[in-house]
Amino acid sequence: MRRREFLQAAIGTGLLYSSPVAKALSIGWGRSSADEPAPAASGIAPMALGLLVKPSRGPEMVFSRVKELGFSTCFLSLDDYIGKFSQSLAQELQGLLNKYGVTPTAAEVVGPGPLKWNFTEGPSTIGVVPRATRAARVDALKQTSDFAKLLGIPCVQTHCGFIPENPGDPLYEEAVLAIRELAQYCAGNGQSFLMETGQETPTTLLRAIKDVDKPNLGVGLDTANLILYGKANPVDAVDIIGPYVRSVHAKDGRWPTDPSKLGEEVVIGKGLVDFSKVFAKLHKLGYTGAITIERETSGPQQIEDVRQEKIYLERILKQIQSSST
Repeated sequence: MRRREFLQAAIGTGLLYSSPVAKALSIGWGRSSADEPAPAASGIAPMALGLLVKPSRGPEMVFSRVKELGFSTCFLSLDDYIGKFSQSLAQELQGLLNKYGVTPTAAEVVGPGPLKWNFTEGPSTIGVVPRATRAARVDALKQTSDFAKLLGIPCVQTHCGFIPENPGDPLYEEAVLAIRELAQYCAGNGQSFLMETGQETPTTLLRAIKDVDKPNLGVGLDTANLILYGKANPVDAVDIIGPYVRSVHAKDGRWPTDPSKLGEEVVIGKGLVDFSKVFAKLHKLGYTGAITIERETSGPQQIEDVRQEKIYLERILKQIQSSST
C-alpha cells in the first residue's frame, strides 16, 4: 500500500484520531510545504524524563517497563520495523501506550544497513551522506514519518552522517538536498525532522540547518555523542545549536583515545558530560521537551543503570527548575 493510501485508510478506521496529538496533526493533512514548525508532544511536563526503547523486543514488556521505572515519556527506536509498518502495528503500539500512560516524543530509524559505528568505516556507511544507501534511508525515514503520524509522534529523528565540514564538497550539497527533502516531507505530516548530534561538529550542523532552510528542521541533542565522536563539549555545543534543540538524549561518555574507535559510553555521572550546565542552558533557552535516557547496554545491568541515572538526573532537573521559580 502506498504511503498516502495507508494514511487515508487509517483515517477511515479512526486510528489517526486515537490520541489528542494525532488529531491535531491530522488537521494539516495534505500540506506539502515546510513553512510551519511542528508542535511539541502535548500532555508532558517540561523536561520530563523518558527512556529510549525498542518496541520490537516485545511491545507489552517494553512499555510496561517504561511505566514501572517511573517514566512518562519514551523515544521509539524503530529500525526493526522498517518495511513492516502497518495499521495493525500502529493500533497495537497505540493501545499499549494508552494502557501504560506513556507519551512517545520522537521516532527514529538509522537503517537500513550496513552501519559501522566507528571512525574508519562510519563516514561511508552512516546517514544520508553515503550515496550507496541514501535513497533507501530517505524512503525508510518517510515510512517512519507516516507511521509516526498515526501515533501522534511530533518528531522524526536520525543520524544524518558525517556531513562534510567543507561546504564545497559535493557530498555536502547532496546531503543538504536529502535533508531538505526529508524536512519538507515531515512538515507535510505536521512533524519536526531532527538531526541527531554525533558525526559532525556543531558548526557544521548549524551550517547545514541554515542551508536546508526549513523551519521544522531541528536538532536531537545527544549529550554523549559529541564527546564519543570527539567533536565538541556538549556544554559549548549548546551555545551554537541550542536554539534548534527539540529532543535530548541524556547519555554520558569519554573522549576517544583510539583513532579508529569511538569513545566509551558510560553510566550517567561517570563520564565527562556536565548535565547541570547543559540542562541549565537549555532551560534558559526555553527548552521544554523531554529528556530521554539512553543507556547502550542490555539485560538486568541496563535496568539497574537506568534506575540510578533517573535519580541522578531528577536531582539536577529539580535544582534547575526550582531556581527559576
